[in-house]
Amino acid sequence: MDHPISVLMQTTLENIRDMVDVNTVIGDAIQTASGTTVIPFSKVTFGFATGGGEYDPQKTPVQQALPFAGGSGAGVTVQPVGFLVIGPEGVRLLPAQNKTALEQAISSAPQLVEDIRSVFSDHRRKEE
Repeated sequence: MDHPISVLMQTTLENIRDMVDVNTVIGDAIQTASGTTVIPFSKVTFGFATGGGEYDPQKTPVQQALPFAGGSGAGVTVQPVGFLVIGPEGVRLLPAQNKTALEQAISSAPQLVEDIRSVFSDHRRKEE
């Protein structure tokens, strides 16, 4: 026979598994008429706690009918992060929330590097 705390934990974890699956993190892909695929994704955070205790019926006669007491709880947060856009022009990440100035600078860095590289290569071609 399983210990009551393991049954309590197993039941709670099964319920969490039902709430949080891969479709919660990565949503269903959406196809547009232009051939672009949009995939939503989220950040999922969850917490879980279980506890219990056994009581000696000889020492606590009031507890004879209930020698074990326990409880468990869980919490889940789903926060949209963004959309992965896959199309003819490439793959892009569209954030679901406003960015801070630093986040905007970091996400713009690859395009900035490409623009600078293009300017220098155009300048070199003109010199040749």
